This record gives sequence, C-alpha cells and structure tokens, in this order.
Amino acid sequence: MTDTMTQITALKPGRVEELFTAENGTYRFSRWGRPIAPVVFGIDDDTLGHLKDAMASVALIANMEFVETDPELGANLMMFFCTDWDELDMVPNLDQLLPDFDVLKASLKRTGANQYRTFSFDENGAIKVCIVLLRFDDHMAQTSVQTLGVGQMAQCILLWGDGAFDDESPIAIVPENAMCIVKPDHAALIAAAYDPALPPSATEASHAMRLAARAAKLLEEVVNSA
Repeated sequence: MTDTMTQITALKPGRVEELFTAENGTYRFSRWGRPIAPVVFGIDDDTLGHLKDAMASVALIANMEFVETDPELGANLMMFFCTDWDELDMVPNLDQLLPDFDVLKASLKRTGANQYRTFSFDENGAIKVCIVLLRFDDHMAQTSVQTLGVGQMAQCILLWGDGAFDDESPIAIVPENAMCIVKPDHAALIAAAYDPALPPSATEASHAMRLAARAAKLLEEVVNSA
C-alpha cells in the first residue's frame, strides 16, 4: 500500500450533502438513467476523438455506456464550443433546445462566463439530456483536451449543486504523466452514485448519508488493494 493511497480519505456525509445542494438550499441528486449519446460541435475531428476518449474515461467510473445514438433523442449529451457567445446564434434550433436563449446569452456575456450546462430529466427524475455551452477563452486555451474532457464530463455525470466545486475541483493532474483524473474521493462518490441499490434521483438529504457510506466502502477497497 503506497503512502499516497493511505492519505486518501472519503468525503464526509456533510460534504456529500453540500455537493448536491442547490442554490435555494434544497437537496437534489440525479444520475443518468440511460446510456449517454454525446455529440460535440465546434471542434475538429482530431480534437473530437481525444475529447470523447477523455469523457468516456469518466463515464467508465460510473459504469455508464457511451453509445452512438439515443433511440428517442438521437443525442442526449450535446456540447457546443464557441469563441464568442454570439457565435451560438448560428447554431440551428438552439433556441428551441434552450428556452429564453437570448436572455441566457446576455447573462453569460454580462458575467464573463466561459461555460454553462443545463439538464432535463425523465419521469423518474434521472438525467435524460444535458446541454453544455463552452466559450473557448484564454483560460480554456491553456487547458489540454484531455483535461477539458475529464473536467467537463465530471460535471455532467451527475446533477451537482450550483456551487459544488467553487472551492474544490473534482479533478487533479497526475505529476508523473500530466494526465487529468477524477480525484479518488470524488471518483468513489460517482461510482457509489450509480449503485443500482440507490434511486436514480433523490430530494431527501438523508440520501447523502447512504451515498457517503457506499463511497467510503468503495474507496477503502481501492486503498486496501493498492
């Protein structure tokens, strides 16, 4: 067992609850309820391949499939890259996917945001669709494609709280190879969230205790096997 692995600790129930607490103070948890069919717009084919590989590595943590098409929707994870928010005006039917798109775009421009994501849900409260908008600014330009893919998919794999990662990122760079990974404690939480014994969605904060317990057990197994 390595010293590094022994230093890893599971997220506490209180922290797990914070990660799934909305801006209005309510607890809201949701995971994908169907295989993920991603489509990415605004990047070249070579970059697309590397991006999808990085995204798939996060989906694998949740034991979720990446598929070519969703039988109902075609694509259910849609990612749009642009260099300026006004470029999105040229995307056909985007205003139908995002109601009040003009208001949203004005808000993104006013706040200087470089990303936005929104989710839709099925009858069980599970994630059905995720739409991601990314403005390729100077900060994003300094980020590797692999890091970008892991970071974005980590934020799309579950319905996190509005400020979940304001103070702590769920990803880290491995110094030895400069590869981006989901931090072990967050990876254990993602894996636990997709445990079939847990519901696909939850609004009671007690769910966080069950989730934290499963994540702690998974992380302990990983540490003991290292």
